[in-house]
Amino acid sequence: MPGLAMAGPWGGKPGGAPEGEDGASGEGASGGASSGGPRNPWTQPPRGGQGAGGPSGGGARPSLIEDLLRRGRESLGGGGNGGAPGGGGGGFASGGNPRTLWPIALGIVAVMWVVLTSFHRVGPQERAVVLFLGSYSRSMTPGIGLTLPAPFETVETVDVEEIRTVDIGSVSGEGQNLVLTGDQNIIDLAYSVRWNIRDPELYLFELKDPDATVQEVAETAMRAVLATISLNEALGAGRTGIEQQVALKMQEILDGYRSGIRIQGIAIKQADPPNEVNDAFKEVSAAKQDATTYVNQATAYAQQLSARAQGEAAAFDKVYAQYKLSPEVTRRRMYYETMEAILADTDKTIVEANNVMPYLPLPEIKRKSRDSAANTTTVEGVR
Repeated sequence: MPGLAMAGPWGGKPGGAPEGEDGASGEGASGGASSGGPRNPWTQPPRGGQGAGGPSGGGARPSLIEDLLRRGRESLGGGGNGGAPGGGGGGFASGGNPRTLWPIALGIVAVMWVVLTSFHRVGPQERAVVLFLGSYSRSMTPGIGLTLPAPFETVETVDVEEIRTVDIGSVSGEGQNLVLTGDQNIIDLAYSVRWNIRDPELYLFELKDPDATVQEVAETAMRAVLATISLNEALGAGRTGIEQQVALKMQEILDGYRSGIRIQGIAIKQADPPNEVNDAFKEVSAAKQDATTYVNQATAYAQQLSARAQGEAAAFDKVYAQYKLSPEVTRRRMYYETMEAILADTDKTIVEANNVMPYLPLPEIKRKSRDSAANTTTVEGVR
């Protein structure tokens, strides 16, 4: 509506001048900053009281972003007046030519690049392989090494002391690793392979995927060894021998590949029959353990009897030695001892040849006293 003034988004006064016919603000139309229209935040105020028709040119002044771009172009040598003192803007305060700083900056960057790519630190557990234009050149031992700057020579560092592990099979039973034994039985194996790097240059350039190669070689060696061993040996005490044979066979195969890998050991974690017949094998194993227990008990009893017989034989030899010295006395003593052992718990009456002698019935008295004590104990328990 004519005559209605509205406040602009940049804080213009409501009573400012109306916009011109070309859609510009009051400030742009008049070329001055004293008009009441909205002010452009990206336009710098005029310097020294110059208006739109001042020395900087007619119309509105350039925005702050354009001025910054212009100053950047002038500092890079793209402006018309360069860095002359008193120029329209953007040059160095000292008045020097910025083009002379480019060689210095490039020299500093080149020196830093040479230093950072020529000196290499190799740790105590590491070995470094130097590549000259992508080809193997030499190896570096622990310490500080010097090479040509990249990209002429590059360095790849490998930890040769780290023990790597490859697990084959599953102990949790999620998957089965079935292997055929020498007696045509099937066994489910889970084992791990421990290895490290022996020759870094061979390890980096001879094998495409060392972990996959170690796993495949381990499966091959394990199947080859189990093909010569029975199921009982694989399930029982033969695991140690299997682990040693597999480790030796794996090392032989990997040396033939020139892999630069050293096998540290094999550990069999599980050796069970397949899941379908595992219960039956457990029953057989339990029966074997029971049989072993019975055999051990019988062996122990036989050893006890043998020891007892040897002791009795030794005692008889001693008695026989005494018998040879005095046969009559030894014979009578043996008779008395035997009769004492036989008649110890029976009632006896001693009769001499020509007369019957009264005797004190000690066994009968002892028996009555024992019976009375037992009856007393029973009555007290009932009470």
